[in-house]
Amino acid sequence: MTFAPLGPLLDSPPPEFPADQVAQWAAVHWGLTGTLATLTSERDLNHRLDTADGRFVLKIANLAEPPAMTRFQNRALRHAAARDPALPIPRVVPSLAGTDDVALPTGHLMRILTWVNGAPLAILPPSLPHHHARAIGVARLGARLACALRGFADPAADHVLQWDIKHAAALRPLLPHITDATLRALATDTLDRFDSSVAPALPRLRWQVIHGDLNPHNLLGDPDHPNRVTGILDFGDMVHTPLICDLAIAAAYCIDPADPAASLAAFTAAWAEECPLTAPERALIPDLVAARMVTTLAITSFRAARYPENAPYILRNFPSAAAGLTALAATDPATLAKATAGLDAP
Repeated sequence: MTFAPLGPLLDSPPPEFPADQVAQWAAVHWGLTGTLATLTSERDLNHRLDTADGRFVLKIANLAEPPAMTRFQNRALRHAAARDPALPIPRVVPSLAGTDDVALPTGHLMRILTWVNGAPLAILPPSLPHHHARAIGVARLGARLACALRGFADPAADHVLQWDIKHAAALRPLLPHITDATLRALATDTLDRFDSSVAPALPRLRWQVIHGDLNPHNLLGDPDHPNRVTGILDFGDMVHTPLICDLAIAAAYCIDPADPAASLAAFTAAWAEECPLTAPERALIPDLVAARMVTTLAITSFRAARYPENAPYILRNFPSAAAGLTALAATDPATLAKATAGLDAP
């Protein structure tokens, strides 16, 4: 098969530059000097910069990412911070010339963001399953961000990104890369339901710019209080799509496989407290969550085979998606529907 389904951005390795060169650009264009530490990334080159004035994140965008998309992210961060000043998200650091980014001699765009304190939820001890405390924190913070992004518009927001749930039907060519036959069959069934029941309903929902990747590696927590969610990172998957997709994406990583209905009900209720939901949105939540899990399974399986040297990072969310999809498939659809509708599940 060809690699066209992912497009050039998801099918391009991250940029590579020597750390001393990156440090020189930061000093020349931002007047910032200090110690660099490489950060992991799926498609960009990221460094942490520790300076006498604080800690920052240096980001060099993938050359396959159009400059308009990078600048779309900058404008969205500024919009959200203006709408909700207490929101724990990165702030854009202007260059010495007053710009949000700098075009490097290679054509890559470089920018610097403030550091958000906390540790990725993915590396913190798990929350207590019977309290669902961490999941509730994720839901409330994710909903706050969704509200803060409301009303934001940008021409680049309509770009095509395969991680966007509304494009789930295009995943079919990638399904053969899911090597487990049972998972592959569940993924196929999920896409069949998406095509027949979900996709026709999406145009009638509320649409806006969403974060698009509220996974445990992009959400921060307090190491001393692991259930306390403290920040949101990585706005590289933002896109204009149905608002409910952001809830589905975040929930896909918070489902308790031992009790998917109860955990999904608690997550939905917590989100709705910050960002009220409509009945048509609620009705699609279980299938959208499953579609996000299939998206994770299909894309990561394909990219891990394509870039084996980066496979551990690419596959970091595969196990939870596999467990979640299996649990959802084993749950009575009527039970899931009642849970997300705000009714007590039997």
